[in-house]
Amino acid sequence: MNSKSFCWRRIVRSEKKEFSKSVVLALMILLLWSGISQAQDKKMISIATGGTGGVYYPYGGGIANIVSKYVPGVQATAEVTAASVDNCKLIDAGKAEMGFMGADVAWDAFQGRLKNYSKKVPLRAMAVLYPNVTSLIVLEGRGINQISDLKGKRISTGAPNSGTEVKSTRILEAYGIHPDKDVKREKLSFVESAGAIKDRKIDAIFVDGGIPMSAVMDLAASPGLKIRLLDHGEAVPKLVNKYGPVYYLFEIPKGTYPGIDYVSKVVANANFLACHEKMDEKLVYGITKALFDYKSDLAKVHKEAESLTLESAVKGSPVPFHPGAAKYYGEKNLKVKAQ
Repeated sequence: MNSKSFCWRRIVRSEKKEFSKSVVLALMILLLWSGISQAQDKKMISIATGGTGGVYYPYGGGIANIVSKYVPGVQATAEVTAASVDNCKLIDAGKAEMGFMGADVAWDAFQGRLKNYSKKVPLRAMAVLYPNVTSLIVLEGRGINQISDLKGKRISTGAPNSGTEVKSTRILEAYGIHPDKDVKREKLSFVESAGAIKDRKIDAIFVDGGIPMSAVMDLAASPGLKIRLLDHGEAVPKLVNKYGPVYYLFEIPKGTYPGIDYVSKVVANANFLACHEKMDEKLVYGITKALFDYKSDLAKVHKEAESLTLESAVKGSPVPFHPGAAKYYGEKNLKVKAQ
């Protein structure tokens, strides 16, 4: 082999190698661009939830994962919020497509009676998810054995603009306690309330959500801390008389939390997932269907998802169902009021 032939072959091999590299690089760029393009083509939706110590946020995260994974062309995210009241406002402002909320707050929003927000919010139900249970937690040794003993005590009624704040102030008023005059009131989130009572800076806290709540589980299991759940179920008739049939009596089973070996009778209302009336019908149908098709995925995120059934999902909403959700339930032979 002469030197000219050898050099030529080396040049050809070198060019083939460079060509191969170029092809591979081009394919990588094409795939990357395709992935970016597909991500950009996805519809982004926001799910307004609640604080990190409650049920709304982890449950909402589970729904966001299901939607993103199983509803074609959609990417969902769960957003931390102050919960029910804020969620109504976020949906009305178009800053969230869906949101968790209690039936009492939703009913006020639907009728234009939200505090400091006179607009009627065009909410539509997608699914009633689980009971929204109010727990009143007190420190042992602070002389609080019944609701009337709260007078003069330092308590948290929940974060501002939350369903907890709405319900706790209504419960206090039902017992003849003015929330701004008869108690030393703090407006703290789930996590802040739990931290304050753990540090013994506060005597009692209201928390509202599905059971068990992680913040309460942590309190009940804290070494050297003794808490009690205070009954307040007697407030239900007065609440129903004043605010409508959105409240009912609920019994927190004994053993729900470590060291709580008795039944606690409390106030509850429906907790549901809502959206704006103008949300796309096909999208709402797809999301509602995914909730039930992949319920087992939700149950892995939070125990409350185990209570979700087709029958319970259509009972307890104070607002009409979205046509997309109604279509899905209709296919399951369940009739709901839609608008």
